[in-house]
Amino acid sequence: MALNFLSPTEIKSLSFLDTSKSSYNLNLLKNQGEFALKRKDGTTVAKGVHCSAQKQPPPAWPGRAVVEPGRKSWNGPKPISIIGSTGSIGTQTLDIVAENPDKFKVIALAAGSNVTLLADQVKRFHPQLVAVRNESLVDELKEALADMEDKPEIIPGEQGTIEVARHPDAVTVVTAIVGCAGLKPTVAAIEAGKDIALANKETLIAGGPFVLPLAHKHNVKILPADSEHSAIFQCIQGLPEGALRRIILTASGGAFRDWPVDKLKEVKVADALKHPNWNMGKKITVDSATLFNKGLEVIEAHYLFGAEYDDIEIVIHPQSIIHSMIETQDSSILAQLGWPDMRLPILYTLSWPDRIYCSEITWPRLDLCKLGSLTFKAPDNVKYPSMDLAFAAGRAGGTMTGVLSAANEKAVELFINEKISYLDIFKVVELTCDKHQSELVSSPSLEEIIHYDLWARDYAARLQPSAGLSPALV
Repeated sequence: MALNFLSPTEIKSLSFLDTSKSSYNLNLLKNQGEFALKRKDGTTVAKGVHCSAQKQPPPAWPGRAVVEPGRKSWNGPKPISIIGSTGSIGTQTLDIVAENPDKFKVIALAAGSNVTLLADQVKRFHPQLVAVRNESLVDELKEALADMEDKPEIIPGEQGTIEVARHPDAVTVVTAIVGCAGLKPTVAAIEAGKDIALANKETLIAGGPFVLPLAHKHNVKILPADSEHSAIFQCIQGLPEGALRRIILTASGGAFRDWPVDKLKEVKVADALKHPNWNMGKKITVDSATLFNKGLEVIEAHYLFGAEYDDIEIVIHPQSIIHSMIETQDSSILAQLGWPDMRLPILYTLSWPDRIYCSEITWPRLDLCKLGSLTFKAPDNVKYPSMDLAFAAGRAGGTMTGVLSAANEKAVELFINEKISYLDIFKVVELTCDKHQSELVSSPSLEEIIHYDLWARDYAARLQPSAGLSPALV
């Protein structure tokens, strides 16, 4: 069952959570088989209600991807900047650069606080500009680079990250900072006319209503670097206008795909961090367990490709070989397949519209005969309430999607630090979204997006579990 918000006028009478009968109580979940968005008078909102009253921002790729005439194809190394160079996406991007020095070169790097790794990257790739977000570590970075002959310019803090994003020599900017910290640099890059290799979900989930019109204004391409949206992007290459009918996002099902629902109340942090297919950071691994990652990807797919929420589906695919699919108007299904390896979608964002040869020594080729079978099943809305929450927030639009994302990020942090239980993650997110309904902004400014991101984190942090698994403000 997908949840649907109504108009902004009616939205104030709705509640994400019927607090008198918590839908996240395991016994109730098991008996009910589903939960519904309810009005405060107790009546259930009907299925299939489309609510978005606000004007929708233009999608990055309106159901098709076509190379515009005159787009430059690089004969030499394409100059790139990387925001978040010491994280997982950043380091894999640099691996691609190292393997293809004739295709890419690094112009600027920005990192948070891992000065040791950043210094090693600077020595290897010789960027012109470096930023370290933690200003107190600038002297340590300078000391680590003291023996370099051609030292880069170093700019500390958020301003440094912004300068990396809009460096005049960069053509493409890889945005790999987690959270809303990546919004301002991404906006700076767009205003400077840089194409965006997007690995920061918040750019569209929170910032879509502001970022997408800005990208269209500056004729900037937003190229998705995560595996699911890259798969969709690859499938829509060259489609005729109006050909896209449906988007099918595949999900591994995470750590608990084979767990019975009534066992979820026993989940420990270590259980949630055991992903069956991917080796990822703690936050995204927990998101995969809750399926919040897929719910957020639904919102991102809506903003990227312009699909209505009724035309976006989630399918559990345990092998993680098909990274996502599309259905065309004639009912054909197009899919992108590959091993679970983030380097391929990252590479495609850097090389698009070209395809770059990859050695089978470092990039193992997919052998379907050795793989055997691929399986699929429908996701369980009882086990994964995150899907309904995400669809509801997406239909509400405006600042609600950013609030959902920020509340989830804080709830996951609380769970990892053992401050709340696994099931409390869903409740904290829903209570935060419920509280935000009265202040929802349909067409927010960048400042409003950042404001409500911070507000959601603060509100979620002040929700603590009390007896009966019901969060209460402290």
